[in-house]
Amino acid sequence: MKLIIQIPCLNEEEALPATLAELPRRVEGFDAVEWLVVDDGSTDRTVEVAREHGVDHIVSFPANRGLAAAFQAGLDAALKLGADVVVNTDADNQYRADDIDRLTRPILDGEADLVIGDRGVADHAEFSPVKRQLQRLGSSVVSRASGTRVADTTSGFRAYSRAAALGVQVTSRFTYTLETIIQAGHAGLTVIDVPIRTNPAVRPSRLFRSTFGYIRRSVGTIARQFVVHRPLAVFMPLALACATVSVVLLARFAVLYAITDGPTGHVQSLVVGAVAGVMAVQLAMLGLLADLMRRNRLVAEATLRRVRAIELATGVPPDGVTPPGVDGRPIR
Repeated sequence: MKLIIQIPCLNEEEALPATLAELPRRVEGFDAVEWLVVDDGSTDRTVEVAREHGVDHIVSFPANRGLAAAFQAGLDAALKLGADVVVNTDADNQYRADDIDRLTRPILDGEADLVIGDRGVADHAEFSPVKRQLQRLGSSVVSRASGTRVADTTSGFRAYSRAAALGVQVTSRFTYTLETIIQAGHAGLTVIDVPIRTNPAVRPSRLFRSTFGYIRRSVGTIARQFVVHRPLAVFMPLALACATVSVVLLARFAVLYAITDGPTGHVQSLVVGAVAGVMAVQLAMLGLLADLMRRNRLVAEATLRRVRAIELATGVPPDGVTPPGVDGRPIR
């Protein structure tokens, strides 16, 4: 059994040494533990620092692609490097590396496919009261959208089984945390969380510049994923509401037309009712089309898993990975 610990990095030459110093080389249940750094177009000495501190594999981007792309590239590389379990952690040493055993144990015991580290957001000392409430609200929404029960959905400290990692395909450029949980829940994977500890913050988060910006992007991600995975639940209630308005207004016009001598004077009910009826039909059609697209997506996801499995079976090398001990450019 092989465990690969991956760390997405962007200009982390200062924080990375402390993070690597705490990473384990032995974890119970695994025969080998390897480290993988994903350099997301860093302009400092991140890659050199990673090599100096014994990182086994480095995936390097020539330019910044974003955290979600770095996470996805690391996951793909880890699978091709033979990982049975992949643990993702942050380069700022936010999470206690001693808790990696807590993350991987449920997977080794066959109890989960994806394990999320719960920082205890409700009582986290470094979170402001507003941030705590927002974290709890966001986690509740994501849990409902995914059909899972995860208390800390934005935690980047997580472990994937090989089966779970094979099906991950992140489309967002912002972050992978929310999308992958929703995706895993709708794929029928077992997702659980375990309590983990954190280290004192060494710097503010680089993922977002303001709380409002983070909320805006997160809401957009959740909404898109909900529409992708449950389109009928989105479009059909809207279609039904428009249909109800249409029926009521058209019935009102018909009654007034029947009981009134001469012009009824209520043409607005006819116009608005007709427009509402057209909107109801359009929304219903959009829902059906989106549901067909969802079914095609399921087929595409199954195909992707098969392609990745074939690549692993045939020994296709990972993209952009620098082998251990090589100081030149990453192999493309």
